[in-house]
Amino acid sequence: MGVAFTVVDQHVVVIGAGRSGVAAARLLRSRGARVTLADSAATIDGSDALRADGIEVQSGPHPEGLLASADLIVISPGVPTSTPAVARARDRGVPVIGEVELAARWLRGRVVAVTGTKGKSTTTTLTARMLREGGLAATAGGNLGVALSSLVDDSTPDTIHVVEVSSFQLESIETFHPWISVFVNLSPDHLDRHGSFDEYRAAKSAVFRNQTPADWMVINADDPMVLEAARTARARRFDFALDSPIEQGVTVDRTHVIEQRAAARRPVMPIDAVRLPGRHLLADVLAATAVSLLAGVEPAAIERAVRAFDGLEHALERVAVVDDVTFVDDSKATNVVAARRAIESFGGGVVPILGGRYKGGAFEDLRDVLQARAAGVVLIGEAADRIAAALGDVVPVARAASMEDAVRTAASMAPPGGIVVLAPACSSFDMFADYAARGRSFKAAVASLADERRADAPTG
Repeated sequence: MGVAFTVVDQHVVVIGAGRSGVAAARLLRSRGARVTLADSAATIDGSDALRADGIEVQSGPHPEGLLASADLIVISPGVPTSTPAVARARDRGVPVIGEVELAARWLRGRVVAVTGTKGKSTTTTLTARMLREGGLAATAGGNLGVALSSLVDDSTPDTIHVVEVSSFQLESIETFHPWISVFVNLSPDHLDRHGSFDEYRAAKSAVFRNQTPADWMVINADDPMVLEAARTARARRFDFALDSPIEQGVTVDRTHVIEQRAAARRPVMPIDAVRLPGRHLLADVLAATAVSLLAGVEPAAIERAVRAFDGLEHALERVAVVDDVTFVDDSKATNVVAARRAIESFGGGVVPILGGRYKGGAFEDLRDVLQARAAGVVLIGEAADRIAAALGDVVPVARAASMEDAVRTAASMAPPGGIVVLAPACSSFDMFADYAARGRSFKAAVASLADERRADAPTG
């Protein structure tokens, strides 16, 4: 439930005019604030409509006086709390919060907050589907793509808000209080923003900060870093694990997903109900199952939701088979650990497309899995030289200047029955607007290749 909070007649500056910033600005205006939406870009899309709704729009550099005179500053996830102008305003006593913190103060109902390095979106989406299949009112939003601020007005005391929260969002929370926190895994990521793994881990661990012994935390008992992050948390534990023994939570045996409660065990569903490839996606299913069981959803409803779930776009998404080579889009694999898990999801004959903008991690961690499974790798983007230096002596390496070139080169390297997987291990921002644009480019290139091969095929 939200906290007592008002912005009536206050001047609130929202920094960042992306999806979450615009949603925050509109929410604030509807609650009686005088709102300025500021973005450093030269132009802001939809400015006329925003002004028509009473929101002042300001593009370009942020004037010092604008922030210093605000009653409240709300930052979008893409705006670091350490941004100099924001830091100076905060030092002068201006409160600074993030968009998720703002929205949570007005939400009605309970919050399930999902964080971790990889698998947040799958876990968030599937959890909401399980809850709805079980007859509960549930929404999915946050970092997933639907700004939490846009869900506030429709929230009710009975709504369960399943919220994907990134480290960027968690570093600017104050009162954000999940009923259930979910920590799916932890490995180095976003070090270009956070500066060190310790800072990144601290931001992620903030998901536990405001929980009490009346709340729950669903944590990955197979991940030592998650266990360490949760060590001082006050919420009750409900684990999930594929390999580690657990006392209370969700695990697997040879054939079934199992709920473990002290000495009692009950099957939830057959493992073959899960249609997603890879052990890491099975772990996400276990996490979503754990939340749903805590919320009172029956196993039959959980199984129905799982059987109907084919996965998310750009998350090990099977795109096409062209000339006996399967093409898979895992553009969401934006760090080294995620790329490794993607490669491990398949047997031999894998050709990963790697590269983009480097954001931390050691590409050397891919050496053994590539040596065991890969027929070659294709490199794109700014990090190509760094990746080649780390991997060039263990696997054939080719370079590509575009996604279309990368797809064609990878297809030529893959053996019959092989797999070409876009698993970049990097962010997309050197070549694309975001990971989704990168994934769409990959799929378009695969479609073009398929069309070309069909045109070249002999006719009878």
